Formats: sequence, structure tokens, C-alpha cells
Amino acid sequence: MPQRPHTVPVTLPHPALPLADWADCYELLVPGQATTAISAAKRALGDFPAWVRALMWVRNAIVSPFGLKGSGASPGGKAEMIGFFPVISQSSERAVLGFDDTHLDFRIVVDVRQAGELAQRVSVTTLVHRKILMGKIYIAVITPFHRLIVKTMLARLARPGMAMR
Repeated sequence: MPQRPHTVPVTLPHPALPLADWADCYELLVPGQATTAISAAKRALGDFPAWVRALMWVRNAIVSPFGLKGSGASPGGKAEMIGFFPVISQSSERAVLGFDDTHLDFRIVVDVRQAGELAQRVSVTTLVHRKILMGKIYIAVITPFHRLIVKTMLARLARPGMAMR
């Protein structure tokens, strides 16, 4: 039976977003050969199920009248994208995705660590700097959806046929 993602503590400030005032992290032990963080990010976040795409469409329709960026907003249209998110930086152990907006800045940090010879620990940390009241309200509203989406996307890495390569 595949493992399920579990929460792990996040220490703030975090180097990927030093002003973050909201964070969560989910981790999963993934069997298989070694992979890079960017590969894990692409496998977990690169192809959202239809129900997640539908939620993002609703989210974009609701927030656009307030002047907020839609998901998939690439800074200048030149950044590499994984799913809806621009890649900010990457190394073999860490990929950082996200963007800054008027109401909040956010980062998704995908870390990969070796866990013995036959597995890796993959974690997805979400960091948010809520700049204004709208950012605080937004996070309060989307948090239950966010948790479900992150756990679902991370769990995909441990499914047969989705194993790390």
C-alpha cells in the first residue's frame, strides 16, 4: 500500500521567502531510483487532475475583478513553467516555484533527500507572505483546498506507474 503524505514542521523565516508569515509542508517517502527536485516537481505538479483545473478556473474567475494574478501568471512570460507555476530557481535537491502579487507572495519549495538506497523523501513546502488584508482572507478561504491539492499531488509520486525515475 502506498504511503500517504504527512505534515512536517516548517521553520520561519525560510530562505526561499524570508518574509513568509504562513507556511505548511507535506512529506512523502517515495520508493525508486534517485531523481532531482525539478523532476519530482514536474511529476507532482505538472499535470493537474480535471477537478484541480476546475477549482483553479473558479479561483481565477473570482479573483480577477480584484486585480489579482491568475494561476499560471508567468513573470514576463519567459519563466519555465511547471503546471500553473513559474520556476524561480532549481538545484538537484531543491526546486522553488511561485510568484509575487499585490495581496501576497508565495513559493512552492520541492525538496528531495535520499532515504536509504531505495527511496527518497520528497517534501513540498508552501510559503506565503500575506501583504494586505486581502492576502489574509484569501489564504483563510483557500487553505482547505490547498491542503487537499498538495496532498493529492504529492501522493501521486508513490503510485505504481508514477514512481520516481
